[in-house]
Amino acid sequence: MHLDGRYFEDRYTFTMSKIQWGILGTGKIAQKFAASLQAVPDAELRAVGSRTRESSEKFGAMFQVPNLHSSYESLATDPAVDVIYVATPHPMHAENSLMCLQAGKAVLCEKPFTVNAKEAELVIQEARARGLFLMEAMWTRFFPLMRQVVEWVQEGKLGDIRMVSADFGFRAAFNPDGRLFNPRLGGGALLDIGIYPVSFAHLILGKPDRIMSAAHLGATGIDENNAILFHYPQGELAMLSSSLQVYTPHEASIIGTEGRLTIRDPWWQPKHLTLWLQGKEPQDYEFPKENNGMNYEAAEVVRCLKEGKQESDMMTLQESLEIMRTLDEIRSQWGLVYPSEK
Repeated sequence: MHLDGRYFEDRYTFTMSKIQWGILGTGKIAQKFAASLQAVPDAELRAVGSRTRESSEKFGAMFQVPNLHSSYESLATDPAVDVIYVATPHPMHAENSLMCLQAGKAVLCEKPFTVNAKEAELVIQEARARGLFLMEAMWTRFFPLMRQVVEWVQEGKLGDIRMVSADFGFRAAFNPDGRLFNPRLGGGALLDIGIYPVSFAHLILGKPDRIMSAAHLGATGIDENNAILFHYPQGELAMLSSSLQVYTPHEASIIGTEGRLTIRDPWWQPKHLTLWLQGKEPQDYEFPKENNGMNYEAAEVVRCLKEGKQESDMMTLQESLEIMRTLDEIRSQWGLVYPSEK
């Protein structure tokens, strides 16, 4: 089992009853996160930042946000804010996270952490140099079901893990200017949804020692379909795929020498699983989720801040960096380079 979490020296502790949040960006994911904060007792949405006053006012009215900012820079310097959730398109993650950290704010950055590992290293270095909390918002990690799966794997319930599989695909209407297909916005299946299977494999098996992959690059040059195979030092395998062209089963499986489990559709928002153990009848488990599910990652950030942690042991910075390096290697096999990297 992977998951070697570690903590850094405590440098600050929040003693107030509620952690004050700011949200950078006002799109759909930002709105979903704002709704999720309502289910976190020790969290309060204090501010929102947009590129226009109109957008921040509309968002503020939807979620009763008191502090409205018409620029990202203004939000970053709001003295009432403790932590900022970065909810902008992929290519802006590094720039926006750095700006918030340099303003003294803790950061929860939406996945993918950055566009590439070079950017990830810069953001991590900044957070560590300033003694500030930083985490990638891989929300799937924090669901109750996923925590149970990790516990079972750690205790050897499935025996030695030999294989992992996961997929994520849907049919997206082609729009060369939209974020899914536009290379200037970091488009492509891999960074948008393929990161879920990659992160899942990393959670269970760690860093692969060999990566094999193939992709179909569409009209705009981004990956519309991909398939990935990871090999690990002890012979374990992970089979992963993502697509913007077709709906896939949306299931994830872990197979060990003593049993296997399958997380049902949608596995990346996990609620149901089936467990098969050697010589026993399969068992179905249900883990009802509260709110929209993003509240679990928000609660983890609140916990870490109140305990003075600079990172979460459930989604460490080293792991986010290793995942970005893995994604870089996969894209290099396809020859996919984004304009911001040239």
